[in-house]
Amino acid sequence: MTPWQQLLLVWTLAAILQGVAWARQQRTRNAGIVDVAWALGLAGAAALVAATGAGATLPRLLLAMLGGAWGLRLGLHLWRRVRREAEDGRYAQLRLRWGDAPLTWLAMFQFQALLIAVFSLPFLSVAANPVGHWNAFFIAGIGIWIASVTGEAVADRQLARFRHDPANAGKTCRAGLWRYSRHPNYFFEWLHWFAYVLLAAHSPLWWLAWTGPLVMYVFLRWISGVPWAEQQALRSRGDDYARYQRTTPMLFPWFPKEDR
Repeated sequence: MTPWQQLLLVWTLAAILQGVAWARQQRTRNAGIVDVAWALGLAGAAALVAATGAGATLPRLLLAMLGGAWGLRLGLHLWRRVRREAEDGRYAQLRLRWGDAPLTWLAMFQFQALLIAVFSLPFLSVAANPVGHWNAFFIAGIGIWIASVTGEAVADRQLARFRHDPANAGKTCRAGLWRYSRHPNYFFEWLHWFAYVLLAAHSPLWWLAWTGPLVMYVFLRWISGVPWAEQQALRSRGDDYARYQRTTPMLFPWFPKEDR
């Protein structure tokens, strides 16, 4: 298959997946399932693109393993939250604005299907890589993947442990990695996309790999990541989160400042 045929197939399957997720949301009134479908959709996209790519076997195998494992871990983590908890505050705010309007929610879910296709562009680049032997780029890519996925998993566990303690209700997590960044999970999520930039070295479509970290940074920094999360945190935790904002770096980890 050509890369553009692969992309069309990914988008089609993602639209079906998000359609199923939308139907579930119509029954449960919990839109958090859209994030689960996004992560699992990208895991499937990595495997599909790897299987149908025209590049060498080694980079395609690495893509299937690394992209699939990343998406599966994230999807299962999000599913545990969606299954056990009430609708995420960000989506609850949208529900206050939109109500249960089915077509509006369907449009939102299908936009996430489009994003699965957009974030599959780095996968196309890796799957077209003709280099079939081990090299420094592949090793460095695996190293970044291990560091970033481990960091994201640790941050997720630290936050989950904090939230599950009733004594922490209404408080802001400052434990572990959350002491050095207000969004360490987002930071490592962004960092993870550089693994595919390295795996795509020498690919004729190498430039497509850069869409991963670039688009992810834009969404996390200005659109659906940090802005939504911080607005909800200020609504639910007020002054405590405002103090956290004054002392703790937003995204890139660094030592906290004193509150003045």
